[in-house]
Amino acid sequence: MILNRSLRLLLLLPCPLKSSPFLLPLRPFSASSPMKKTSSKSSPFEFNKRRADGFDETGKAKKNLERKTRKLNPNTTAYAQVLGTGMDTQDTSSSVLLFFDKQRFIFNAGEGLQRFCTEHKIKLSKIDHVFLSRVCSETAGGLPGLLLTLAGIGEEGLSVNVWGPSDLKLLVDAMKCFIPRAAMVHTRSFGPSSTPDPTVLVDDEVVKISAITLEPPRSKEGEESCSKSGEISVVYVCELAEIMGKFDLEKAKKVFGVRPGPKYSKLQCGESVRSDEKDITVYPSDVMGPSVPGPIVLLVDCPTESHVAQLVSAKSLESYCSGDGGKLVNCIIHLSPSSVTSSPTYQSWMKRFHSAQHILAGHQRKNMEFPILKASSRIAARLNYLCPQFFPAPGFWPPQHVTNSIVDSTPPDQDSTLGKSISAENLLKFTLRPYANLGMDRSCIPSELTSPQVLDELLSEIPEIKDKTEEIKQLWNGPNGETESNTVLPSCLENIRRDDMEIVLLGTGSSQPSKYRNVSAIYIDLFSKGSLLLDCGEGTLGQLKRRYGLDGADEAVRKLRCIWISHIHADHHAGLARILALRCKLLKGVTHEPAVVVGPRSLKHFLDAYQRLEELDMEFLDCRRTTKSSWACLEGSNAEGSLFSKGSPMQSVFKTPMTDLPCLKSLKKVLSDIGVEDLISFPVIHCPQAFGVVVKAAERLNSVGKRIPGWKMVYSGDTRPCPEIVEASQDATVLIHEATFEDDLIDEALAKNHSTTKEAIDMGSSAGVYRIVLTHFSQRYPKIPVIDESHMHNTCIAFDLMSINVADLQVLPKVLPYFKTLFKDEMVEEDADDVAIDELKENAL
Repeated sequence: MILNRSLRLLLLLPCPLKSSPFLLPLRPFSASSPMKKTSSKSSPFEFNKRRADGFDETGKAKKNLERKTRKLNPNTTAYAQVLGTGMDTQDTSSSVLLFFDKQRFIFNAGEGLQRFCTEHKIKLSKIDHVFLSRVCSETAGGLPGLLLTLAGIGEEGLSVNVWGPSDLKLLVDAMKCFIPRAAMVHTRSFGPSSTPDPTVLVDDEVVKISAITLEPPRSKEGEESCSKSGEISVVYVCELAEIMGKFDLEKAKKVFGVRPGPKYSKLQCGESVRSDEKDITVYPSDVMGPSVPGPIVLLVDCPTESHVAQLVSAKSLESYCSGDGGKLVNCIIHLSPSSVTSSPTYQSWMKRFHSAQHILAGHQRKNMEFPILKASSRIAARLNYLCPQFFPAPGFWPPQHVTNSIVDSTPPDQDSTLGKSISAENLLKFTLRPYANLGMDRSCIPSELTSPQVLDELLSEIPEIKDKTEEIKQLWNGPNGETESNTVLPSCLENIRRDDMEIVLLGTGSSQPSKYRNVSAIYIDLFSKGSLLLDCGEGTLGQLKRRYGLDGADEAVRKLRCIWISHIHADHHAGLARILALRCKLLKGVTHEPAVVVGPRSLKHFLDAYQRLEELDMEFLDCRRTTKSSWACLEGSNAEGSLFSKGSPMQSVFKTPMTDLPCLKSLKKVLSDIGVEDLISFPVIHCPQAFGVVVKAAERLNSVGKRIPGWKMVYSGDTRPCPEIVEASQDATVLIHEATFEDDLIDEALAKNHSTTKEAIDMGSSAGVYRIVLTHFSQRYPKIPVIDESHMHNTCIAFDLMSINVADLQVLPKVLPYFKTLFKDEMVEEDADDVAIDELKENAL
């Protein structure tokens, strides 16, 4: 038996770092030839070897991504608009869209930007430039996903110019680990200006955008800065072009004797001409009305008081201050937090621009009261009404006291000379052109969404849902022996307590965030013992806030002990830096241990590079060091037999490097602290270094001292069906398996190394799994995937924010039919644009 296992391991050795190892029953197909379903008799497991080895389907590299030159017109529609400010995205900086008919500029791209723009039909494919006011996870967490989306549009993709202070290069270096180089060819950084004038970044017929950097004071020791590189912030100055006055045709013709023709065009373009009837030179000022000055918008980000000191003393801004004979600023959008904007020093600075409209887009203000992602909020509220046991009340509906506790945007003692100051709201506009409409425009602000409104809509649309809710309640009042499917309750669930373990599915969609589903993240709540996180896609922190509320999410992040990442695709880890940075901040000054991050080797390159921007306070461990053989190595046993014995040529193949042993021991201690006996990674088939994971709880004692085995949970990550999953899932309590495609789309599943619904269920059934939870659905299924209930007796489908307590596993499959009632009119709803983007993003990944 040991020899057979050793020979099997030997078969995996030729390319251990380039691709995931596969067992002999697996049969690759050629991606260049037509894909066909194969008989289960001839090949039980089939996959796309090119994709698994890290090559796309065509093998052709895209050209450098360029944008077509577009003719610009200064007499265009123009406005500045606030995107993505709200209670459930308090973890990120607000974004601002500067809109022109032929150009789009985005300032800051925090997590959730794509999801917000998708819901409100703001086409990011039109974006020409992205400007970062700081380079950190708060302002740039959504940038990797945005770049991947743009890179996947069209045959050659679209490129965007990304601007930021000098430390932007650190972010670019970090992202190179998982973003194609072509998607970042236009990243441009800038440093402090060597002159009193702002640094000009963009200057065309429509707008000039300049930057003024604010860097915290230097330390006494002569170090470069007293803070991390990522704390350099920027003030952006946006100056629209001046519009020439109206041409007075009658005056030109009758007073100055200029006949209609080419000379009229020259005068309007600022050129002098000779009169046709008089011996004089006619100047543009003779026949043109007064020009209209271009509006000016400032975007100010001062994250700390030390930045405010730099802002107040900035010489570059002096010419824009009111009352000094300088340029007139029409609007200032403050991205700074309220703790800064309400300070006396900042208030004094704001008074210099008393004629400007001040828009306060920082956090902890009245714009925090309501959820901004209304589509997903509506779904969450409906699911909560139907089955509160699996869908607890979302944390984004504000309690009654919130309104009174929120800091108002205008301090009560504010001087009246400050001018107009309002709190930002989503889609709030400040119109810049046409000039006649200069000022605030609230017409696009979404109506507020409240829980009672959602429930009234639900009962009106589906009156029978009230009875279904009562039926679901009865599921928890039935006998505790056997379920309707006649599966016996596993011994590990005997007298299980509700505070033992809960699975919170934070993201259940694939590829990119959509209106209804965020990307992959599973929070394993072990209550007082701590918590784990399996995958951490973009927006994971926002999802925690939607599930637990603002304070509850902070506590959930505080008690995170280990984060496990399945593979390097961005939809599985792009939210990691934000989570780690917040955890570090929340635990500052408190005795604690670093979080242990387990992931593919290439993820370490990203985290190491990123830590030059922000402190992450973590230890990293390669997934390959948490396999069965690596754990056995730590314990000092020779699990692989004589083939790998001391002195043999194969001795070092599976041995854990000495440099990894301290981190492996740290993980062992963390697992012991949180009551977990095993965390074992195993290779799966998707892309190079893709893994699944087994998490097994330690034994416990019941009330009479009897030893009860711990539960066993398996997560597949992204994968094709493979023997490793079956082996790892033997007698598991729960298998969370990806089910990206419906059964009829087997060809697409093969091409992209994903699984269909039936394939995922077959994996669990083959391993004797007690409960199967399907997740990672293609965004072509916006609310509920296509399913066949005939083979789902022990299976349930996942929704965002679904919370599965281990004590409720017995009734889990019984709620599936009720989901179909809730979504009966939306079973086959499909947005063509979402499907197309989903496919393009998959190819980019």
